[in-house]
Parts: sequence; structure tokens; C-alpha cells
Amino acid sequence: MDDEAADMSMTLEQMRVSFNEAMQSLFSIRDMIRFAVTQLRSHDVVVAQGTTDEFAEAAAIVLHSLSLDWAVDEQILDCRLTNSEKADILTLLQDRIVQRCPLSYLINLAYFCDLPFYVDERVLIPRSPIAELIRQQLYPYYDINELARPIGSGNQQQKKAEDAKSLFFNHGLEAKQLAQPERILDLCTGSGCIAIALATRFVDAAVDATDLDKAALEVAAVNVEHHGLGHQVNLIESDLFAKLPAEHQYDLIVTNPPYVDAATMADLPQEFLYEPDHALAAGQDGLDLVHRILHDAPDYLNQKDGLLICEVGDSEWALRQAYPDIVFNWLQFAWGGTGIFAMDYEDLMNHRHLFAAQVARLDDIN
Repeated sequence: MDDEAADMSMTLEQMRVSFNEAMQSLFSIRDMIRFAVTQLRSHDVVVAQGTTDEFAEAAAIVLHSLSLDWAVDEQILDCRLTNSEKADILTLLQDRIVQRCPLSYLINLAYFCDLPFYVDERVLIPRSPIAELIRQQLYPYYDINELARPIGSGNQQQKKAEDAKSLFFNHGLEAKQLAQPERILDLCTGSGCIAIALATRFVDAAVDATDLDKAALEVAAVNVEHHGLGHQVNLIESDLFAKLPAEHQYDLIVTNPPYVDAATMADLPQEFLYEPDHALAAGQDGLDLVHRILHDAPDYLNQKDGLLICEVGDSEWALRQAYPDIVFNWLQFAWGGTGIFAMDYEDLMNHRHLFAAQVARLDDIN
């Protein structure tokens, strides 16, 4: 028996003993969540796709198995479980530990911006901090209405959006308070989560969502239909801007493109290997697509107040090094997250010669 097989055999034996004990000794929902946390940690399960919190992952495993809302009232946590309910929970927990498959793929469900999305291995699991910006309707760049959700307001009833502005988190967006965008582009849409979330917060905006991957767009189509947004969200197969008419002038472009560098791709935890690598990898420094987006975006932005929001994640350092003369507006987030910047049409045009040089370098390499 090789080392890997021996390790798996030991893991299964440990789980058999622990899970049998759990069936006999644990009784409540709260008991099972606590047990699941211990098991995830003791088996070194990587929790980083949708949440980085073992308690949140454990609660999702337990509550989903019981067909309960993940935000269920805490009073229900002390309810007792039947043996069949405990068995269902332990089966899903075992699959999560043994297969090292992300929970969202096991149950075909992920949440983004408080909305449910169908996901499978054709798309990345939604987890972008951009959700915070969308909840707040990108305030204070845009003015807001009753659909905005200030960070920290919880489930409190808002009287008027105007009264709640003091509760809004200062992400670092320029305070313009413009009229809400009429045309929005989600570039590299994947599951469609960003486009759909934008459509639910900016209900009068037309939203285009593009992706090069036909399989990803199939998943996005499922989500657009599920949320009843076919009249508002238009899915387009396109390599970045390639299939978009130049006359399409967007007030807002939001993009979470592939941005993982080669070194990181070579050392990804097993859970990440379930995700489509072409939706992660973006060349040696992770910026192959970002350079092109920066160069081409102004051709598709409203020249007066057009705004680009772009996520580069851990490739933020590489972007700073590539453009040492540009002061990027790096945004801050209440719930964590880095590597997202905002840039308006004027700034994009002012630095276009620098972006053009990087695109030419990439073309020479390829």
C-alpha cells in the first residue's frame, strides 16, 4: 500500500470511529455543527471558497442537510435530530472531507450578495468582495435608493435610504453621487453572480454579461432564468470586449477576471483543483487579461462618468510593479478582501500609453 492509500485508510478509520460516536452521543443541531467544525479542522480541510470560516462551512453542511435556511433563527439550533437526519449530515460531511471537493459543488449551491446561485465545476464558486459594493449600490459614486443595504445595518428596517447613509462603509469610491447607471457590463461573468446581483440592485439598468467559455454561460443562463432576469441580463459569448459593438457605452464595467499567477497555480490546494483552471490562471504574473482590460475599457465606457471596477486579488503587487507611475485607487472592505481597484474613464485614458506598452509586450511573447 502506498503512502497516499495508507493515509486515506487511516482517515476513513478515524472517521468511522468518530462518526459512530457522534450518532450515539450527539442530539441537537448545535451539537452537529460543533462536531463538524472539529472534523474539518482535524482533517485539515481547506475552507476558502465562499467562506474562510470553518463554523460557517459546518453550519452550511448541517443546515443544508436538514433543508433549512442557512440564516435560520438561532433558537432552532437546540432542536433534537432523528438518526436519519444525523446520518444525512454525516454523509455530506464525510464527502467534504474525503473528496476534498468544495461544499458548493457537492450541493450545487452558493450564495453571493445574499442571493442563491446554482454552481458546478464549469464555473468558479462565487466569493468576490465586490458583493459589498453591490449591496451599497456603489455609494457614494452613485446615489442610492431603498434597495441599497448599508454594511452593518443588518436586518434593521430602513426608513429611507437617505437616513441610512451614515451607516454605509467607506470603501474608497469617489463621492460623486451620480444618477444610477443605465448600462452595466459584467466582464468574465462565470456563473453570472455579479451581473445578477447588479441587476437586483440597479433594477432600471440593462446588464450585459460576457464570458469566453460557453460552458460557463450555460450555468449563467440557469441562474438568470432562476432569478427571472432574462429581460434585464443579456449573456454574450465574447473574449473580453471582442464581440461587443463599440457603440455600447457603459456607465459601469465590473470585472473579476482570471488573475492567478503561475507560481500560485502550481501550488493550489486540492479543493481548488475542482475549479476550472482557465477561470483562475492568467499567465506568469496573473495579469495577462488585466492589461488588455485596462487598455480596452475606455472604448466602452461613458466618457463623462464611466467607472471600471476590477479585481486582481493577490496579483495586486504585480500590478503595482507593472505600473509604478500609476496611483491606483485600491478599495477597502468591511468584511475583508483586497486587490480591487476603481478607475474612471479619464484616468484610463491618461495612462493608456502605459497599458498599450504592456499589451504590446504580451503580443510579442505570444
